[in-house]
Amino acid sequence: MRRAWVLIVSGAFESLLFLFAFGFGVGALVGDITLPGGETISYTAYVAPAILANAAMMGVLAETSINVFAKFKWMKLYDGILNTPLRPWEVALGEVWWALIRGGIYVAMFVAVMGAFGLLDSWWAILAVPACVFISLAFAGIGLTLATLFRDWPDFDLMMAFVFVMFLFGGTFTPVEAYPEFVQPIVYVMPLFHGIELVRGISLGQFGPMMLVHVAYLCALAIGGTWIAQRRLSKALYK
Repeated sequence: MRRAWVLIVSGAFESLLFLFAFGFGVGALVGDITLPGGETISYTAYVAPAILANAAMMGVLAETSINVFAKFKWMKLYDGILNTPLRPWEVALGEVWWALIRGGIYVAMFVAVMGAFGLLDSWWAILAVPACVFISLAFAGIGLTLATLFRDWPDFDLMMAFVFVMFLFGGTFTPVEAYPEFVQPIVYVMPLFHGIELVRGISLGQFGPMMLVHVAYLCALAIGGTWIAQRRLSKALYK
């Protein structure tokens, strides 16, 4: 249990290092940034919500994909669980809840640091916490599904490569409108992009019709991903 908490805290500090490196380090060089709507904010305030959304995604993906894969493939932990009254969908639900707790700890630590450095420009920013838990829920089903699809550890390199692409080009460091036009549609379908825009809009107190689109996208991802995950997990456990 102590080792699990060490992993959680170290994962949270990884996101904080991103904030200090890109938000404050690069931010000191960039200065202010003008949003597509014409509003000017500091680069640090622009990047911080994106890194927060990424932390919510990474926390839950690490727990539901890599850790579940280890329990399923190598530790054989679920073999014993099958001899209890618990059903596969209950196992999936338990893994999702623990992943949400882990992601929530990441988010809480990050938001506290944002507040300490004055990066929460609106009281609406408090809603960034449940918004990030919502993002974690959206990625939980994806992580569980991948845990049942992958066959060996090198398979996770593909997942991390895609995650890294989303982190770099999902609107984290610059507005999507600054990308070439042929790239923008690709960015718009990335799950992390919708999470970033949701948290950024809440953190800056900017609400509009597109916020509903982001919520609908993530909601569909959460419902669809969880449904597929519990079916895949049931099939894998009873194979």
